[in-house]
Amino acid sequence: MRIVLDARTATDHFPGIGRYVVNLSQALTEIAPDLGLALLHDPSAAATRLTLPDLPRIACSISPFSIQQQWIVPGILRRARAKLYHSPYYLMPYLPGVPSLVTCYDLIPLVYPEYYTATQRLMYRLAHILALRAARVILAISQATQSDLVRAFHVDPQRIHVTPLAADATFAPRSAAQIAAARSKYALPEQYALYLGINKPHKNLPRLVEAWRLSNIKLVIAGQWDERYPEARQLAEELGLDQIVFAGPVEEADLPALYSGATLFVFPSLYEGFGLPVLEAMACGTPVVCSNTSSLPEVAGDAALQVNPLGVDTLAEAIGRALINDELRRNLREKGLAQAAKFSWEQTAQKTQSAYETLEGLER
Repeated sequence: MRIVLDARTATDHFPGIGRYVVNLSQALTEIAPDLGLALLHDPSAAATRLTLPDLPRIACSISPFSIQQQWIVPGILRRARAKLYHSPYYLMPYLPGVPSLVTCYDLIPLVYPEYYTATQRLMYRLAHILALRAARVILAISQATQSDLVRAFHVDPQRIHVTPLAADATFAPRSAAQIAAARSKYALPEQYALYLGINKPHKNLPRLVEAWRLSNIKLVIAGQWDERYPEARQLAEELGLDQIVFAGPVEEADLPALYSGATLFVFPSLYEGFGLPVLEAMACGTPVVCSNTSSLPEVAGDAALQVNPLGVDTLAEAIGRALINDELRRNLREKGLAQAAKFSWEQTAQKTQSAYETLEGLER
């Protein structure tokens, strides 16, 4: 069988989905070299930090955002004699002409509609309805996302395969020298706590800032910064919290050392489709405090200190307890390394291959 995985999202514009496509395609190649996997890709796309594996490629210069993909991609798939089409994004050809799968990550605009306009919510819902109708089999990256799909779109849960993600192999404890080099590069003290992620409202950063008022250790808030949501930075300035550092984006290659050097990783997000930073921190041997919402309990298991992210006091108490209790942090570190080892891209690929076989069986 010839399976076409749509890799047009393997660009810097889709950092999360792009990494999913790269890691999944590489793992599928390793566990099933005779699968007949090919990648639909855009040869005209700008250079990216993501590197796709050496697989047959089918050229398609039409963006997933273009209405033209609705008639151009089905023709490409037909000429390529595709047997299955896997879209990693809900903006896909909705009449692809071949049996199809779609991967779903989260439903943030529907779970937190107050952060989006009515038009954005309508378009998001409509696109998902079309994608879920086009795909006979659906991949969800967590049981929480599966539940959201069933609740929001009344999808038959039997159509959904849960295929959890994994931390990249590069996320592992780093040496003292590597940690020192990263600290020097970003001008960080010997002791610091770390948050990594964007600053969108569901990430709950204002509550994290407020919870940090009584802490003396530096909190480094790193990751892509969206200027539409300045609340966390403004609150830190209003409260005079100079112990909070807004580091902005950091280089991918530096992340394992930054995780490894942190005394504590904090992730107070209100909602996550998976919560990969929690797993990355654990894989680097960093103790974790995270929310007890959405998919995070699935990812963290009993290896993190989980708290209600809506309570500033409870968040502050958990962080304070972890920072002052060396034994607790050692326990979280050991459990975290074991928890992270339960997830692998090989396992993700195996579950995905099983979904391909299910779809093939449905079409017989």
